[in-house]
Amino acid sequence: MQQAGYQVASAVNGEDALISIKEKKPDLVIVDWMVPKISGLELCRILRRSPEFYLLPIVLLTARGEHNDKLLGLETGADDYITKPFSIGELLARLKALLRRSMGLNPINHILYGDLRIDINQYQAYNQDKLIFLSPTEFKILRHLLCNQGRVINREQLLDAVWGDDGDVDLRTVDVHIGRLRQALSNITNPKGTDIVRTVRSVGYVIDKIKS
Repeated sequence: MQQAGYQVASAVNGEDALISIKEKKPDLVIVDWMVPKISGLELCRILRRSPEFYLLPIVLLTARGEHNDKLLGLETGADDYITKPFSIGELLARLKALLRRSMGLNPINHILYGDLRIDINQYQAYNQDKLIFLSPTEFKILRHLLCNQGRVINREQLLDAVWGDDGDVDLRTVDVHIGRLRQALSNITNPKGTDIVRTVRSVGYVIDKIKS
């Protein structure tokens, strides 16, 4: 990592990692599932409950290759999941992609949708003036759907728009993140009084246009 130009801080267990994260406030965290004291999975849960670190990109490393384990990691809050063994080149590619998604800019500053407002540059969403805690991946899904209001986006299109060619993700991963996004937006409804993100059965997802 250092040879690739990154500044790196390491910890030998989850407890020390949490202390280091709070002190150093890194741009990204790589954590092994099976670290001692506080597991990588529990560390994800703790960080996602914290307003300060809810947006912090997290990559979970694990020897667990089962599909259900991958879904558990994503549902707990990891933004990416890498199964051992892996190459350093693959790890670097994943990190670069995740950092681009979490820190990228867009010439449009804000998108408004009723009481919902998203700040493109800051990767933040608000219900009126109250911050909504979204991970970078959830934010990018929301942004893409808002930029295509009234258009049904299928899972393949979301995979391409949000993950591109980076990361070993499948269609079920999209559903997991959509579920987390809906939970975060549960206090906001569209003009019809239903969930903002609507499922079109057997097709995909859509955010309906607000009629003027």
